[in-house]
Amino acid sequence: MLPDRQPDRRSAGDRPVHLRAADLGLVFIGGTGGTLARFGLAEVLPTPEGLPLGIFLVNIIGAFALGLLLEALARRGPDEGRYRTLRLLLGTGFLGGFTTYSALAVDSALLIDAGRAPEALAYLASSVLVGLAATAAGIAAGSRVRRGPAAEPVP
Repeated sequence: MLPDRQPDRRSAGDRPVHLRAADLGLVFIGGTGGTLARFGLAEVLPTPEGLPLGIFLVNIIGAFALGLLLEALARRGPDEGRYRTLRLLLGTGFLGGFTTYSALAVDSALLIDAGRAPEALAYLASSVLVGLAATAAGIAAGSRVRRGPAAEPVP
């Protein structure tokens, strides 16, 4: 005999974030804006000698911005209320749509197919390494944000 299971009577506020329509809407709206911003920026940036400079810069800018945003939000207070809204809209949504590691992979494959394997490997390695440095710089910049009103200021 199977044990009795009570129906799940949690309210919408008790549901995990990924199951809440309003939170999914924030990610969708932010992601749409980030994707459009990436497309526009990549279109206006030059591609010297066929190298995907635009996508490289978009990913580096996005890595810095995400490090800055998440560190600043973490220092302001718990991931709830307006801080969660900002994280979902700007972090998961906008910056998730803005950055593009799928284009990084495609551009690298296209360079390899064009017989430019050394450039492809340099592009991949520099994207990852410069992206890590940009994220660290964003976190360092975000660490200068003061803690929320109830917390002690950051020295």
